[in-house]
Amino acid sequence: MSKPPSGTPAPVDEIHWPSLIAAVAAISAVGIAIGLGLPLLSIIMEKRGIPSTLIGLNSAMAGLASMAAAPFTTKFAHRHGVAPTMLLAIVFAAASALGFYYITDFWLWFPLRVVFHGAITVLFILSEFWINATAPPNRRGFVLGIYGTVLSLGFASGPLLFSILGSEGILPFAVGAGVILLAAIPIFLARDESPVLDEKPDRHFMRYVFLVPTATAAVFIFGAVESGGLSLFPIFGTRAGFTESQAALLLTVMGVGNFIFQIPIGMLSDRVKDRRTLLSAMTLIGLIGALFLPMLVESWIMMALVLLFWGGCVSGLYTVGLSHLGSRLQGADLAAANAAFVFSYAVGTVAGPQAIGAAMDVTGNDGFAWAIAGFFGLYVALSVVRIVLKPKRP
Repeated sequence: MSKPPSGTPAPVDEIHWPSLIAAVAAISAVGIAIGLGLPLLSIIMEKRGIPSTLIGLNSAMAGLASMAAAPFTTKFAHRHGVAPTMLLAIVFAAASALGFYYITDFWLWFPLRVVFHGAITVLFILSEFWINATAPPNRRGFVLGIYGTVLSLGFASGPLLFSILGSEGILPFAVGAGVILLAAIPIFLARDESPVLDEKPDRHFMRYVFLVPTATAAVFIFGAVESGGLSLFPIFGTRAGFTESQAALLLTVMGVGNFIFQIPIGMLSDRVKDRRTLLSAMTLIGLIGALFLPMLVESWIMMALVLLFWGGCVSGLYTVGLSHLGSRLQGADLAAANAAFVFSYAVGTVAGPQAIGAAMDVTGNDGFAWAIAGFFGLYVALSVVRIVLKPKRP
């Protein structure tokens, strides 16, 4: 475990609220921007007659941009500072958000996506590093539960804003850019309290992906199941006999579980001796829940009940995985590991829909559940092996 670099605040016993508010503001902007931007851009491309394949290809640039930006974020923050880098990312994200309105050439939307989601990724990484570096060790899970709850609210608020604003004119783009810019205020006010990266990470970026595998694997599974589930559950639900509105409501129930369990799971992670045990338990619940999905299609109420708790377990992988990361590393290593964490999440968001969609094509509608169970099963195997055979390693 590396020592904290000079200038990095020493761990404290109380929550430092200016730092928490700055990090939460950044992640709120991320959640709202993604929640508003993804359906907005897809609807506009559909109205312009862009083929679905090209719409999907353009949307996939989000994950690819995140994967490309993650390795360079820590180096840039080391050179220019955490808060200045976040403020610069806010400017690029807001400018590119408006750029989608003013630039109508579809092919130019590809580099715009790279800029927009690359900047959003920088905010993602550095806000998580900031909150992890300054959270009290004995309350890290609780603080990250607040962080995860606000992120969930941001994701939910984006589609709500879209439903109110629609897709016509500059207003939805201006609101999106404005929300992003508002995040700059608390970050600027707390700029002197941001963690200082006086040291460069002492490992190659990809080594951080495997340095704390229980954390990076957890967020990979989270990204795969979340993105694949949100994308393909409506298809699974309607093929199983539910109406579109019933399937949509089931997704809402899962989102409620995602929201209400973040803080309790985070607080529980502060009390367990080894967070890897909690991660294993949640993935086991996720595995069992996925296997039961095909058996629950006869009862909407039972499906909703299972999805409520299942959604909480899935989202808890992110919160507890991030908390485990913060408990193992400090300073520049923590910043680089946070970048690897987001990189792993981005890989999951690309792999999940592809694997789940392919499973549904090959094995039928139940392939949705089998593929998700497969993701959870791989993680259960990994976590059990590491706990049993290598209990003292991160």
